Amino acid sequence: MAIDQVKAYFKTFGMEDRILEFDVSSATVELAAQALNCEPCRIAKSLSFLVDGAAVLVVAAGDARVDNAKFKARFHLKAKMLSPAETEAMIGHAVGGVCPFAVNDGVKVYLDESLKRFETVFPACGSSNSAIELTLPELERYSNCREWVDVCKLPG
Repeated sequence: MAIDQVKAYFKTFGMEDRILEFDVSSATVELAAQALNCEPCRIAKSLSFLVDGAAVLVVAAGDARVDNAKFKARFHLKAKMLSPAETEAMIGHAVGGVCPFAVNDGVKVYLDESLKRFETVFPACGSSNSAIELTLPELERYSNCREWVDVCKLPG
C-alpha cells in the first residue's frame, strides 16, 4: 500500500509518527477537512497532470482551482489531468490519497502559491484516510518540489 511507502519515507526523517490516520475517509478536500476539523482551504490537494509525457503534481490549497491560462503560460500546454488509472500508475498513489511523498521516479512536484496563505497545511499520505500537518518549509523539503508556481485561482 502507498501509505506504507509514505510511512517508510517519513521514517527516514524520524517523523513517521506525525502521520495521522482516520477511521473515516479523507479522500476529498471536504472529507479531509471534516476528519481534521479544519478549514477546507488548508487541505493541500495534489493534482496530477500529464506534461510532455511525464507526470506532474501540483500541490494546491483546498479551495484553489486550476487557472487554465496560468497553467498554459507556465507549462506551455493545456492542463490535462491524469485519469485515476494513469494517476496510480504514473504517480504511485491512488486518487483519494495522492500526495507528493514517496512518488514514482520521474514525477515532478510543484507547489502552488495558493498555499502561501497558511503557516501549516495538510497533504494526504498515500491513502484515502491519512494526512500530515506540515509547515510550508517542511512541505518544500519533504515533497522535493522543483519550485513554487502560480497556476491556480482562488474563489471570489
